[in-house]
Amino acid sequence: MQPPLTITPPSDREIVVTRTFKASADLVFDCWTIPALIRRWLGPADWVFVTCEFDARVGGKWRFVTKGPTGFEMGSGGEVLEITRPDWIKTNEIYDMDWTGGQTIVTNRITEVNGIATSVVTILYANKEARDGARATPMAEGMEMGFKRLEELLADMPAY
Repeated sequence: MQPPLTITPPSDREIVVTRTFKASADLVFDCWTIPALIRRWLGPADWVFVTCEFDARVGGKWRFVTKGPTGFEMGSGGEVLEITRPDWIKTNEIYDMDWTGGQTIVTNRITEVNGIATSVVTILYANKEARDGARATPMAEGMEMGFKRLEELLADMPAY
């Protein structure tokens, strides 16, 4: 089992989430960019995707809408700003309910050493208040639930 994720706040507007996986960078990249794979791991297990779209090219649009066990729906979307297989994904993001106070910029740097991929996700918020608001939520627990599901998915996928 891989160690749980770490979350650090390197600046007053950022959160950095780091998690390792026993898999190639290519596999991890695919799980972040292919909707059929995203649906299988992103978020808590009791939330289901209503919409899962990701156009993995610069200028491509993405859209996620998930529905919780109480029927509450949460949607977000944005554009792919930069993408380089298998190590770099940069998107902008805005939530339908705009609880983050505007657009966030999300970068995901994926590296691999000896069959262990590390995903370092940096989230840049519009302001300190939005970053602090995100830190006050159960974001870490929710992300780790998804990452555990990703770990299981990666273990079942053929290596490439």
